[in-house]
Amino acid sequence: MSGPRLVLVGPMGVGKSTVGRLLAERLGVGYRDTDDDIVAAEGREISEIFVDEGEEHFRALEKAAVATALAEHRGVLALGGGAVLDADTRALLAPQPVVYLSMDVEEAVRRTGLNVARPLLAVNPRKQWRELMEARRHLYEEVATAVVTTDGRTPEEVTRAALDALELKKA
Repeated sequence: MSGPRLVLVGPMGVGKSTVGRLLAERLGVGYRDTDDDIVAAEGREISEIFVDEGEEHFRALEKAAVATALAEHRGVLALGGGAVLDADTRALLAPQPVVYLSMDVEEAVRRTGLNVARPLLAVNPRKQWRELMEARRHLYEEVATAVVTTDGRTPEEVTRAALDALELKKA
């Protein structure tokens, strides 16, 4: 099989990075996050890219980063929350084992406080988070091989559920 062992998608703050690292450890493979790739390539935080260049520019960087990571990485790959907005990216994800980590707004508030470091949530975070999820939920579901809810679960429980959902054996 070419491509990652598995790909994680879901909203900001759902725990893709934490669960991704645990999954990589359990499977004995590397971990990669396309947001980290963008930050490293650009030499600045994503929030700065949004402010300085705008969302459209960031989405172009994200699309390229995801395509590169899908082609190169063979471990666990976590995508930024908005990566699924691009139709070409969704097409690239179609043959991949993708786990959609889901959560409700109350869990999002508890985990992240929906703080202003999230550029798309700067004003009225709860309302904006709900609107983002309404716009994105069907896209996450479209690309998902499996959906794993994270509400009220520890990262270890989510990791086990993701492995079980994809019937992956622990390394």
